[in-house]
Amino acid sequence: MALSQKHKAFFIYGFAKNERANISQRELKALKLLGTELLGYDKLALDQAIEAGELIEVTDNG
Repeated sequence: MALSQKHKAFFIYGFAKNERANISQRELKALKLLGTELLGYDKLALDQAIEAGELIEVTDNG
């Protein structure tokens, strides 16, 4: 999937399927809340979170 620069995508949780079948409903609810919060960040908030080490920016310079 290709995203333009004005779109945001966050990878916030991952696990190996051989270690765990799925997430719980409680985890799903929490992850949705976190996703909503992160998608609301403007450029300044994202830059500050990256600078503080709270987020890691992944880029494709290819």
